[in-house]
Amino acid sequence: MLLKKGSRGEEVKQLQTLLGLGADGSFGPMTETKVKEWQAKNGLTADGIVGDSTWGKMFGATAPTPTASVVIPPSSFKLDALKGHIPDVVIAQIPDTAAKFNITNPLRLAHFLSQCGHESGGFKSISENLNYSVDGLKRTFGKYFPGDLATSYARQPEKIASRVYGARMGNGDESTGEGYKFRGRGYIQLTGKSNYAKFAQFIGEDTVANPDLIATKYPLASAAFFFDSNKLWSICDKGADEATVTAVTKRVNGGTNGLSDRIKHFNEYYNLLK
Repeated sequence: MLLKKGSRGEEVKQLQTLLGLGADGSFGPMTETKVKEWQAKNGLTADGIVGDSTWGKMFGATAPTPTASVVIPPSSFKLDALKGHIPDVVIAQIPDTAAKFNITNPLRLAHFLSQCGHESGGFKSISENLNYSVDGLKRTFGKYFPGDLATSYARQPEKIASRVYGARMGNGDESTGEGYKFRGRGYIQLTGKSNYAKFAQFIGEDTVANPDLIATKYPLASAAFFFDSNKLWSICDKGADEATVTAVTKRVNGGTNGLSDRIKHFNEYYNLLK
């Protein structure tokens, strides 16, 4: 626990509420001043920093664990509030997915759903679309199609994926067709034979032999597997602000494409769930 000027998140809101301040979740000068006053009155070093000792003394034996660490049973999530905002088929997958992949509070769930929704075009795309034109191939996968090579691959998804994903991510070379067999599937596209095998080992079902299961049965679980494997929950736990959404986006997307949409939906889902 370490809260100080510049910190943001649910822990700051809890602190501000105790100090009688407006709980905006942003540790600013007024919060710092009130913390110093409280520390001075209670025999602590008045440095304006809330560490474990200050937090514990403030809240006593019943000190609330910071929201990001609170474990909430999936059955306690306010999933009915998501109806009309997220497809029912997605909502139905949340309890089991949350239980398996460390989605332990509304903050994590809102970050996760906002990323899944954007990456899948509103939970509509569950399998990678590789139907590229010549120009599309050159823009997206230019290094794989030098010269005029794109002309003989354009609008042929199986050939495109076999070349682009061949001989990497655990796939055999282009001639095996494994690049297409293990193309991106799920709300955050699980891609490559190695990743399918890791997911299969975790979930207990052979998604290497039956790769379409990622799209038909595990589109949300495979996305949560990505979050869990890439230690994204610790980033989600940092707070409900735009900086945190940006940090999560960079890990998911490799950049900040569609950031405004991700922020919009994070705020929407978090306000419904919290």
